Amino acid sequence: MRTRFLFCLWLGGAAFAQKPLPDPESVLLIESIQGPALYREYCAVCHGLDGKGDGPMAASLKTRPADLTRIAGPGRSDFPLDRVEKVISGAEAVRKGHGTKEMPVWGPVFSQIAWDQDLGRVRIHNLALYLKAMQRK
Repeated sequence: MRTRFLFCLWLGGAAFAQKPLPDPESVLLIESIQGPALYREYCAVCHGLDGKGDGPMAASLKTRPADLTRIAGPGRSDFPLDRVEKVISGAEAVRKGHGTKEMPVWGPVFSQIAWDQDLGRVRIHNLALYLKAMQRK
């Protein structure tokens, strides 16, 4: 009986030791919904201003940030806009990096504020369009 009590006490203490999740309504997003501004604020710190994966935080990450200028692939003019939007939103996983603790998906951040759901989809689309414009020719 004492062992069960101690286990419950330990389990309860572990639950209280967890950091509480932030209130989604308290998250502050930048005012702009434009792709370039979103990229600078949320992506450039790891992927670099030019999108080549050489941002100021890149060296401290276990997985090197992707070169976002090569999403379409060499010599290809098609850009997988739908897939890129799914990756940003977290609806589609990527093997390395994106969606891990090191590379958060931004869709939940862009869309988690109740009064801002529709703008979340607009932010994701505009960011994906900006990535499309960044592709190497």
